[in-house]
Amino acid sequence: MSAPETTVKDEPAPPAAESNGQASGKVTPPRGYSEADLQKRVDWLEEQTGHQLPKFGLEDPETFKGLSENQIGYMGMPLSIAGPLRIDGSYAKGDFFVPLCTLEGTLSLSMTRGFYMTYLAGGITSRHIKQQLSRSPVFIFETLDEAYNFLPWAEAHYEDIRAAAESTTNHGKLLSIQKHPIHNRVLMEFNYDTAEAAGQNMVTMATDAACKWVMENFKTPRPFRYLVESNFCCDKNPAHKTIMHGRGHHVICSFKVPDRLLRKLMRVGVDDIVRGITDKHLGSQMAGVVGLNLHTSNALAALYLALGQDVACVAENCVGIVTYEKHDDSLYATMSMPSITVGTVGGATRLAQQRSNLDLLNCNGPKSARKLAEIICASALALEISLAGAIVSNEFALAHAKFGR
Repeated sequence: MSAPETTVKDEPAPPAAESNGQASGKVTPPRGYSEADLQKRVDWLEEQTGHQLPKFGLEDPETFKGLSENQIGYMGMPLSIAGPLRIDGSYAKGDFFVPLCTLEGTLSLSMTRGFYMTYLAGGITSRHIKQQLSRSPVFIFETLDEAYNFLPWAEAHYEDIRAAAESTTNHGKLLSIQKHPIHNRVLMEFNYDTAEAAGQNMVTMATDAACKWVMENFKTPRPFRYLVESNFCCDKNPAHKTIMHGRGHHVICSFKVPDRLLRKLMRVGVDDIVRGITDKHLGSQMAGVVGLNLHTSNALAALYLALGQDVACVAENCVGIVTYEKHDDSLYATMSMPSITVGTVGGATRLAQQRSNLDLLNCNGPKSARKLAEIICASALALEISLAGAIVSNEFALAHAKFGR
């Protein structure tokens, strides 16, 4: 569920950061639900960013080859905008207006509220920690001895295994292989740099080629077999392992907002947020929630739909951890997302509207997947603080009654 957006008048904007366009006029998107209001937002977005949205048109069914089978038609999804998001990141720098696809009332307004508050406070700091996507096959032997003998053999033939894996891709690079013996089996985790692709299919095909090479070259007295995925990599599953080791892009974001601004826009103080989130974390821990956040999956689903990503990865990627601290008279918030499985090439990023949305964020070219991951983490953090403010101020139900029905 989302947090509310309350009516705020634009304060003077802080000094401009490097932007995607020449921002002018109203800082946040114009409100309203009519066709005329929609057109005002389209014109406003072009004025802010210089980006012209493409005319809506249905994709040719042939375009969906590799994306969908048994197609019978189309479903319309509304495209909304949130912003301005200001980021000082490793790869994402400047002001961004973020496209969203959602059918949950309040979400777009709530994210805009989080963006606006952090924008006035100077923006969100983002750091890209690493990028590696894994696939985890398991080799099953008849006896413990055969599994045990496989371990040093695989270590000695690492370069051969790597060459077999990389023979299937022009861009993916095998970074490492971890081996985990269990009974008469050996789990292996292949970790790849997938460049600008999300890379799920890339790592599957590469790992399968490597496994076939192993099957042809490792000699045992009795036949052995493999599965290309043991589920040890936790693909599309929330897991504590993902929190510890990550999968995909690992990004950390933070911001600091003074108490006066927090009170003006959220109607709560720093102490209120810190106490309230402690209470919520206790509930999460008692329930056994994986990760500590309020609703990261909300931001991810809306962003992934708009940006041509694999929405099922939300299940795996939503394990972010958010903390709030008091620094003098300010709230210091931090979010760690160890798993963001996104790309700027491949999959549905080739569809016209999704491609346009990526272009709106200037997410194209080298290292653009890392830039996109930083934008996603910052967006999720902004949505988190807006919901935290709504719950702690006891305006959560009121906001949904006003905007979500």
